[in-house]
Amino acid sequence: MGMTLVEKILAKASGKRSVSPGDIVMAKIDVAMVHDITGPLTVNTLEKEGIEKVWDPEKIVILFDHQVPADSINAAENHILMRKFVKKHGIKNFYDIREGVCHQVLPEKGHVVPGTVVVGADSHTCTHGAFGAFATGIGSTDMAAVFATGELWFKVPETLYFNITGELNPYVTSKDVILHIIGEVGFDGATYKAVQFGGETVKNMSIASRMTMTNMAIEMGAKTGVIEPDEKTINYIKEVMRKHGREKPFEVIKGDEDAEYEEVYEIEVDDLNPVFACPHAVDNVKPAREVAGKPIDQVFIGSCTNGRLEDLRMAMRIIEEHGGIAEDVRVIVTPASREVMLAAMEEGLIQKFYKYGCVVTNPSCSACMGALYGILGPGEVGVATSNRNFRGREGSLDSEVYLASPITAAACAVKGELVDPRDL
Repeated sequence: MGMTLVEKILAKASGKRSVSPGDIVMAKIDVAMVHDITGPLTVNTLEKEGIEKVWDPEKIVILFDHQVPADSINAAENHILMRKFVKKHGIKNFYDIREGVCHQVLPEKGHVVPGTVVVGADSHTCTHGAFGAFATGIGSTDMAAVFATGELWFKVPETLYFNITGELNPYVTSKDVILHIIGEVGFDGATYKAVQFGGETVKNMSIASRMTMTNMAIEMGAKTGVIEPDEKTINYIKEVMRKHGREKPFEVIKGDEDAEYEEVYEIEVDDLNPVFACPHAVDNVKPAREVAGKPIDQVFIGSCTNGRLEDLRMAMRIIEEHGGIAEDVRVIVTPASREVMLAAMEEGLIQKFYKYGCVVTNPSCSACMGALYGILGPGEVGVATSNRNFRGREGSLDSEVYLASPITAAACAVKGELVDPRDL
């Protein structure tokens, strides 16, 4: 019997000829990442256990993205702690406050390649499955074990396969596709499963759009989200490797044709409409027209889900076409990384956002966590291109957040209320 993509990666990482769902394996880790929120607990655990040496400073990536620049004394102390750790252990892959969100920066800098095992002390590490890697979030204390040994045990997950076919209509994006899927499966419908996205629709998606899909796999409970690597994947990885001097061989692993999936879902998108994930759950998904008309206070365009260059382009196209944003709506734009920011500046997008009255922040997690900017007050309603709309996620427990694509979010900014972008 053949193996799925995830099973083949875990078999390789654990030195086994084959594995099956439910097997417990000890896998060698290729990349381990922590950021400024999760890193300090990892470091403190290592110190508490008296571990003086990390397993491989070349495979550890540390960056700051949640509280950047430091917004409190505590944040500044955490930054100091992590900088000292970096120097002590000779961690070469360290990105201080300037680079942006971890899940954008890692592939952008060439740290993620097909066929590898990537762990991050952040739940949305599953983003990197867009490149044909097994990528998953782990806890900070588990990460301490990885830093010390370079290995971690996993239970081999079952795989749910989503065969996505059809052509996306204008104003419909991969964000609408993944929200639709989560609405169908539910927030716990893929708990500790691998979810694999395939089909002609996915093949036609850009790398950025694929990252949006895998980023939100965790929102249906999945252990990881993966997309089989193709020529588009390989070309992207080779380009970023050349750009950053990280050229090295990698193995493109694909699932076997006779692999068995726990379940196969057929998703046809020809008739898919723009959607919102309504408060206060990501699986509370409704067609945009069904909830249109509700006044809003703020729009956030950014995050590791939809803060890439193509997302900024889509949002600006809507704003420009309709002459700007509503007077009473705050619009916060946060590019996912410094590279995205610079590219957006070169295209004139940042200048245009400012021209239309938007607030553009430094690359960071920004309003997605309500940690730095864009905190919603009691009774306020926000539209966000991020990945979670739990109560209090972006501010007051009495606020509401609607998740949407960059196109729909920008349309809401123009209208000043929830709207289907086709109805502007």
